[in-house]
Amino acid sequence: MPEANPKVSVVIPHLLGEETLSACLASLRKSAFRDYEVLLVDNGSTDNSVSMARERFPEVHVVSLKTNRGFAGGCNSGICEARGEYVFLLNDDAEVVPETLGRLVEAGDRDARIAACQPKILNWTERIRFDYAGGGGGLIDLLGYPFCLGRVFEHLEEDRGQYDLGREIFWASGAASLFRCSALLEVGLLDEVFFAHMEEIDLCWRLHLAGYSVRAVPSAVVYHRGAATLGKGEYWKLYLNHRNNLVMLLKNLALPALLWRFPVRLGLEGITLLRSLFVGEWDRVRAIVSASVYLLVHPVQILRMRVAAQKVRRVPDARVFAKMYRGLLPFEYFIRKRKAISG
Repeated sequence: MPEANPKVSVVIPHLLGEETLSACLASLRKSAFRDYEVLLVDNGSTDNSVSMARERFPEVHVVSLKTNRGFAGGCNSGICEARGEYVFLLNDDAEVVPETLGRLVEAGDRDARIAACQPKILNWTERIRFDYAGGGGGLIDLLGYPFCLGRVFEHLEEDRGQYDLGREIFWASGAASLFRCSALLEVGLLDEVFFAHMEEIDLCWRLHLAGYSVRAVPSAVVYHRGAATLGKGEYWKLYLNHRNNLVMLLKNLALPALLWRFPVRLGLEGITLLRSLFVGEWDRVRAIVSASVYLLVHPVQILRMRVAAQKVRRVPDARVFAKMYRGLLPFEYFIRKRKAISG
């Protein structure tokens, strides 16, 4: 690895998992692009994974945290230690194809307005299928429902090259994406209040508010092992997704749009709650109720988060909306039965 400041700082937040971490670090060693450093941010692992990394991958710099600060806090700790022009956020259960880093850097170097680049993220086990955590690039509808090229709700498409033209996307997955450090300094890092889930969407929204671009680079490929959707019994994940999605809207929408879009979205949350009650999805019921209570209990905190987010705004909402999917995702998926939506 280079002794001078590297072009890329690879930041890997980590909590347990020796086998997956070893495979991830081994794939980075095979990278054709060599001008990078690796920062492994340990959120308090109690297994032998960090010891393994120090022994087998001595080039890796370990950042040890005293407490589990979640994905957002772990990434931020690594970013603060990074020396690169770019930071590559990478899950510890991902495998990087040798050409990936170089192709992402090439895309960023071609246009200074590109603040983030996402590779094509495929499933680790079913390698012809897109992965849940990012697919071919992240999109979002006008009411804040996120989805991906190649993944709508729980439906995962096979990769047939249908999204192989690089394009503007709304958000780049935290599972594997390259971010320009100077842009992060301008708009702020991941919001640690989110802890985990949707923090990268919130970050990319702020990048759009500042006038930056987020791109999919499908010639770069990462395989991701985490690909599981949110199960009915995973209350904590469901809670974070519902809460963080609503907070993200309150933070980033301009006031005129917020005044009508947010009540509509709350109404749809109510419909989801009623459906969950009817079918007995009790963890989702708890999650929606808990997320609603959070909004009621933390208005001052959310207002401060909104003020901070709006300070980075350089463009009107019309320019941001132009990068969103113009329809309503739940209607397209559940009523029209569309399983593939490209935006």
